[in-house]
Amino acid sequence: MTFSTSVISTDLALALARAVVGLVIAAHGAQKVLGVWGGPGLAGWTQGITRMGMRPPLFWAYVSAFAELAGGIAFALGFLVPLVAAALTIQMGVAIARAHWAKGFWNTKGGIEFPFTLGAIAAISGVADPGPYSLDRTLGLPTFGAGAYAVVLVIGVIAYLIGARRPATEASKVGRAA
Repeated sequence: MTFSTSVISTDLALALARAVVGLVIAAHGAQKVLGVWGGPGLAGWTQGITRMGMRPPLFWAYVSAFAELAGGIAFALGFLVPLVAAALTIQMGVAIARAHWAKGFWNTKGGIEFPFTLGAIAAISGVADPGPYSLDRTLGLPTFGAGAYAVVLVIGVIAYLIGARRPATEASKVGRAA
C-alpha cells in the first residue's frame, strides 16, 4: 500500500518562505522607521546605530531601517530578488555582528538564531531563480542571478567595513591609551 499526498511546487514553497521572511523583516524596518510595535523610530534607531559604532550614524540608520522596510516588502513580493536578497543578507549579517554575536546562538538570550535564519533564507533566495510567483517574473524583468547577488553582497560588505571602522581620532586615542 502506498500513500500519496499532494504537495505544492518548489516555486510556490520558495515564494511563501520569501513572503513570510520579507514581511517579518519589513515589520522590523517599520519599527525602526515609524516607531510602531514598540520600535524606536528613526531617532531612537540612530542612537542605537551610534552605540553600535557605525559611522556616520545617521546615514547608517537610514540605510539599515529602509533596507529592512522597503527591502522586506520587495523581497516578500519577489521584486529584484537577487539584489534585495543581498541587501537583506548584509543587513542580517551586520545585525549578527553588531548586536547578537556576543549573546550566543539562542534567540532567548538575544543571540544570532533569529537574524541568522532570516539571513539564510535571504541568501538562499538570492542565488535561486525567483520563480513564477514573483514580481520579477510577472513584470518580465531579466533574471539577474547569483552573480548579481554576489556583486551586491561584496559591495555591501565593503561598505559595512568602511562604516564600521573607527574614525582616525578615535583610533589614535585607543592607540595612545594602550
